[in-house]
Amino acid sequence: ISTLKEPGWKSALMDEFQKPYMQNVFKVLEAEEKKGVKVFPPRDLIFNAFNLTPFNEVKVVLLGQDPYHNDRQAHGLCFSVQQGVPPPRSLINIYNELKNDYPDFNIPNHGSLEEWAKQGIFMLNATLTVEAHKANSHSGIGWQKFTDAVIKILNTQRDGIVFLLWGGFAHKKEALVDKKKHAIIKNAHPSPLSYRHFKGCKCFSKVNELLIEFKKEPINWSLS
Repeated sequence: ISTLKEPGWKSALMDEFQKPYMQNVFKVLEAEEKKGVKVFPPRDLIFNAFNLTPFNEVKVVLLGQDPYHNDRQAHGLCFSVQQGVPPPRSLINIYNELKNDYPDFNIPNHGSLEEWAKQGIFMLNATLTVEAHKANSHSGIGWQKFTDAVIKILNTQRDGIVFLLWGGFAHKKEALVDKKKHAIIKNAHPSPLSYRHFKGCKCFSKVNELLIEFKKEPINWSLS
């Protein structure tokens, strides 16, 4: 918990952190650490999405499933990798669709999406940690209950958020969102397996159209 620094999120989630299931999440992580099990992202980056996108500044929620599980990739933002790490296939597909949607978008030579997070895109993985090289290995320890609570808190305490849901797993979270207050964009997942359905979805310009409708500043998608 100590690595969650952003005051708005801290106060919004204080009650959630006290619940037994969350105490259990931290116990599991501590036990793994004691055993010398490598867990991603590094502990100080587990709540990176929360720290980079303050609670009161969330405009868009982009939902991923699980952190990347190879060395140096995960840094607490879904779909994003640390500077100096080659962009994974899903991210390359995201860049390709951005180029299709905004022809003047320059595909960057890195995979860090921090600039989006700083503009109000809350880049939440449903599970916040993973054991090295074992996809979805922490999906059953309680994180998903926590991130569902995070979505519910945003749903009730904030207005006019665009939820960008990619793939079947993310689509299920639609049930947590009040469509009278917020907007939902659903597309296929950008992974190579479903990219042909993602291609041409123009979800990035749709996000900005909805933000303008909500009288919010649109996202500048370009990444330096």
